[in-house]
Amino acid sequence: MTTQTSTRHQFDYLSQQLDDLKQKGTYFKLRVLEGEQAPLATFDGKKVINLASNNYLGLTTHPKLREAAIEATKKYGVGPGAVRTIAGTMRIHMDLEEKIARFKNVEACVVFQSGFAANAGTVSAILGPEDHIISDELNHASIIDGCRLSKAKIHVFPHKNVAAAEHILQELTSVSGHKLLITDGVFSMDGDIGPLPGLVKAAEAYGAIMMVDDAHASGILGRNGRGTVDHFDLHGRVQVQVGTLSKAIGVLGGYVCGSRDLIEFLYHRARPFLFSTSHPPGVAASCLAAFDVLDQEPERIQNLWDNTNYFKQGLAAAGFNTGMSETPITPVIVGEAKTAYQFSAALFEEGVLATGIGFPTVPEGKARVRTIVTATHTRQELDRALEVFTRVGKRIGILNV
Repeated sequence: MTTQTSTRHQFDYLSQQLDDLKQKGTYFKLRVLEGEQAPLATFDGKKVINLASNNYLGLTTHPKLREAAIEATKKYGVGPGAVRTIAGTMRIHMDLEEKIARFKNVEACVVFQSGFAANAGTVSAILGPEDHIISDELNHASIIDGCRLSKAKIHVFPHKNVAAAEHILQELTSVSGHKLLITDGVFSMDGDIGPLPGLVKAAEAYGAIMMVDDAHASGILGRNGRGTVDHFDLHGRVQVQVGTLSKAIGVLGGYVCGSRDLIEFLYHRARPFLFSTSHPPGVAASCLAAFDVLDQEPERIQNLWDNTNYFKQGLAAAGFNTGMSETPITPVIVGEAKTAYQFSAALFEEGVLATGIGFPTVPEGKARVRTIVTATHTRQELDRALEVFTRVGKRIGILNV
């Protein structure tokens, strides 16, 4: 038996699971982007209206970000050559962290290689087996993984149910260990906003640490995109703020904001920070430029919300179920995963890219096609997308004819 045949035999169980996905109609192949991440983009050789990216403000192709990346690369090279704690902390990394801290109105900030690493690395670093985490049932996978890695005791409350979260905290009053109450700022699958004011009040009442993952709120909510803490005017009352540099900011990475002690501790104990090479200087420079754009071009955020409201109204008028969405993340809920993937494939053939999402990313029976409009979509593109959604929805039986 050859080595290649032996390896295939060892992975027969994976092949069987892939076959199961194909039979269920939920198997997919990666769509390949050819060219820029733009409202009208080419995937797999087909030009489509792109309703699948997190490029909310269109910054992936902004000339100021391009220029910053090129200049930094020319000046500093293509990579930092080490992890942050050895020889990989460049002045430009510190400049970015200081800029984000000022933007978020906090003492300090640390940048991670991704938003996933920021969440998982922070929760697992600041808590241990004797501690307790109170977490929304629909929190992001990176939060869930961080909770598990911490080995803390996990208490899940029903989605956005402040009273339930407070009840858990009340029951833990006499129990030893630190308590962390955590929520998404904007939930990535439903597009609804977390009930941060009520959760903050509960955390304060019972002495819990309050943490919010603002990945999908950064650049979207609050003054110039400062996030849910600013949106709800809760400055100084949320101890841990997580954000992303790879969605509205348009580049790559994640960050954690909070007190100087928190950030210094993460420098010492957050494993993704300790064991991953730091950002290339071109990435850090383009992130710095993005925060300048947020301050200098607030009309981008207004355009995003104008397009969002227009598209939501069009979907609702056609009869689609968009669930609880309050933000540019707008799901079209269809029920079964097979239907969602079929709908997504049919939309693509008609010139619209919108991703089908099913279990386990969302609960069974709540599969959807997720759409995200951006500030740079034109009304003509949105009208065309709405026409395709309606026509395909009727054809495959999602809408009544």
